[in-house]
Formats: sequence, C-alpha cells, structure tokens
Amino acid sequence: MAINKLPLLLLVSVVLVFLNRPVLSDTDEEDVLFTGINSYRTLQNLTILNKNENAECLADEIADQFKNKPCTNDTGSATVPGTEPQFANYPQILAKCHLNVSDTRDGSIMPACVPRLDSNLVLTNFTKSQYSMNLNDSKFTGMGIGKEDDWIVVVLTTNTPEGSYSTASKEDSNGFTFSIGLFNYLLVFLLSFSFFLF
Repeated sequence: MAINKLPLLLLVSVVLVFLNRPVLSDTDEEDVLFTGINSYRTLQNLTILNKNENAECLADEIADQFKNKPCTNDTGSATVPGTEPQFANYPQILAKCHLNVSDTRDGSIMPACVPRLDSNLVLTNFTKSQYSMNLNDSKFTGMGIGKEDDWIVVVLTTNTPEGSYSTASKEDSNGFTFSIGLFNYLLVFLLSFSFFLF
C-alpha cells in the first residue's frame, strides 16, 4: 500500500519545491553595484553597507520617476549639487514605501544614468563622482538600489532615527513572505500526512 503512494508523495514534494523556490529577478546590475560599493568601502577601511528593503523600495520608486528621461551632462552623478531634480509627488513616493519624511532626512538619494547600465561604468559613476563623498562617509550603514531603463538609484541610510528609513507602519513585507512560506509548508505536510492515512 505504501509503495502505491510513493509516486503521489514524489509529486507533492515536487510541488513543494516549486511553491518555495526563490524568486529570480533581473537585479543583476543592482547586485553587482551592491557588491562593488561594499568592496569600495572595504578598500577605504569602512564598514560594509547592509541591504535596507525600505531604501530599496524608495530607490525603485525614484528610478521609476526617471523613466524615459535621457542621459545628459546635467543628469545623475554629473548634476551640479543643489540642482538635483525635485519631485512634486515625493510625499506619495514615500507613502508607497510606507516611509515618513522624518525617517529619511539623514539619508542620501543618488541617481546615475548609464547607457545600458554597463557594470563598470555604473560603479565608476558612484565611486569617481560627487557621490564618493557619501560612499566614504562612515555615518551611512545601509543601502537600497533600484533601476529603470538606463537609470540606477542608490539610497543610503544611517542608523539614526532620522535616516533609518524605518517603515511608517508596523506591517512588514518579510512577515507576509514568512506567512506564505509557512502556509505552503503546512499545506504540504498536511497533504502528505493525509496520503499516508488512507
């Protein structure tokens, strides 16, 4: 009897693997830049920056604002400090990421435009530009990266309340992901257990 249930158990196991497989994304440029910036900071004898999901959300939203905007000498890391673009909908952008202005005040938003997001040029746009001052600053402890078309945005965070990029609400996407994963495991466990009972 148990032998007949073996193919069914195998099928359930395969379903479990597909339900809980990691989500593959197209963030290769983001991962390469994250590693590159942390390598740069290590060479500068600074601590590495941790991933900050809220800063990543904001970076994605800011990158989306630059969508379809061409690269010029007046955009991105070539922008003269103080002339960066201002977004009238910035409060709405923050709200999408469940952030408050008071939690982002000490952070830094650094957009760069690089045709086809060439990895070497992207890193150079951050380490050999006005942005290097921020990358060399030990007050920054976290980072989020977002991209859209030829634009890549780095958001740096601090460990102060004014730069932590902590969420405005207590809801956290990690909890939701954990709940879904736990549900899948429980469902497969219950199904597997019920097959052995029959």
